[in-house]
Amino acid sequence: MGNTLEVLETRRSSRKYLAKPVPEDVIEQILKAGTYAATGNGKQSPVIIAVTNPEMVKRMSKLNAAVMGTDNDPFYGAPAVLVVLADRSVRTHVYDGSLVLGNLMNAAWDLGVSSCWIHRAKEVFDSPEGKRILADLGIEGDYEGIGNLIIGYDDGGKRPAAPRKENYVYWIR
Repeated sequence: MGNTLEVLETRRSSRKYLAKPVPEDVIEQILKAGTYAATGNGKQSPVIIAVTNPEMVKRMSKLNAAVMGTDNDPFYGAPAVLVVLADRSVRTHVYDGSLVLGNLMNAAWDLGVSSCWIHRAKEVFDSPEGKRILADLGIEGDYEGIGNLIIGYDDGGKRPAAPRKENYVYWIR
């Protein structure tokens, strides 16, 4: 099975990042993995916004923090964010976007890049400022923010997996 299980067993979310940017060619590989996520009826309802501009990353972090009612950086200093949105008219849009985020996280880890799924994309992109960002990008339609994936190089070290809970899997044989 190649190294798929190793990636799945060792990937951890990171909440501490180096200031070092992720090279664009690496981000492109991560994005490609996201585009190959399974989607309901193959409708490909999600879109991904790759944000590497430091000022826009800060702006989006502030919008996210405002939803939480804090001044803290919910993006933990990560140099880039991949925002996943999905077309609300597709009934599987939340699941579709979640699968995209999973592919992005696992591909990033496989390429030596850390990540963390940050919520509140829905609230940010339902706001007037979030809708303005979409309009400025030429994204039309009724898109729901599914999640923000912050990416960068970890500055916190490798952590072991928590033990798997009992009764995680039930068999019917």
